[in-house]
Amino acid sequence: MRHCMSPLDFSIEELDQMMDLAARIEKNPEGYAHVCDRKKIATLFYEPSTRTRLSFETAMLNLGGQVIGFSSAQSSSASKGESVADTIRVISCFADIAAIRHPKEGAPYVASLHSSIPVINAGDGGHQHPTQTLTDMTTIRQIKGRLTDLTIGLCGDLKFGRTVHSLISSLVRYPGIRFILISPEELRIPDYVREDILNKNHVPYEEVIRLEDAMPQLDVLYMTRVQRERFFNEEDYVRMKDFYILDSEKMKLARPDCTVLHPLPRVNEISVDVDNDPRACYFRQVQYGVYIRMALIMTLLEVNE
Repeated sequence: MRHCMSPLDFSIEELDQMMDLAARIEKNPEGYAHVCDRKKIATLFYEPSTRTRLSFETAMLNLGGQVIGFSSAQSSSASKGESVADTIRVISCFADIAAIRHPKEGAPYVASLHSSIPVINAGDGGHQHPTQTLTDMTTIRQIKGRLTDLTIGLCGDLKFGRTVHSLISSLVRYPGIRFILISPEELRIPDYVREDILNKNHVPYEEVIRLEDAMPQLDVLYMTRVQRERFFNEEDYVRMKDFYILDSEKMKLARPDCTVLHPLPRVNEISVDVDNDPRACYFRQVQYGVYIRMALIMTLLEVNE
């Protein structure tokens, strides 16, 4: 039995197989409408989420399966003090697979140690968000046709953004990847990402403050929001949240084939006047998220096509 705690749990070959499956699902969704008949996913969300939870639930329903779960800690026995370990032992009696989001780093891993069903980490604090990374990689691969030889700009909150940390650690495994890290001084990537991932793997990168300086070089621009919930005080959040706003003027600096992504939700870091630009792919990204989660569920449940 396998779990999904990090994209690094899978080899590049396994990731490619999963993304190939997602591409086949996109072409022929009807062909997969019953592969998980009578299977159940439990979505155990201890902190709020719209996209991720509904994406998992849609993925399972699209496969013919069923959904149980809760959408906040208050509506679970966690409010009575039940541990994650005990919760997953109970859920293992009800469901075939579980997706867990938790504000504490490592909570899904703890669950996986006590589970008799596959566990998917659906986000743990500022640590990992592997299925968002799988979504990002699938989107880039489908639109660009490759995950090699790309210059990728990561913009915004690079300090607390778990999606950014996961994406960097996954993409460094592919040849020819170069990063431009765009952030204010206060939100630069953590030292461990710089030292243990980028420098250790000899991946070329540069750190810049101005988005305009990076735009002409990028194959992919990955925007992120400044997350209020990761800040200790409101004053710092307010000062940072408007630091980068991508608008149609800045898009004029981008390459004709640049792809703009965002893990969503956006607040104001991408102006709505960018939405109709053909290079804006963040809503397509949401759809690819459903396909790759379908592929992941099938892979962990060892369901045949």
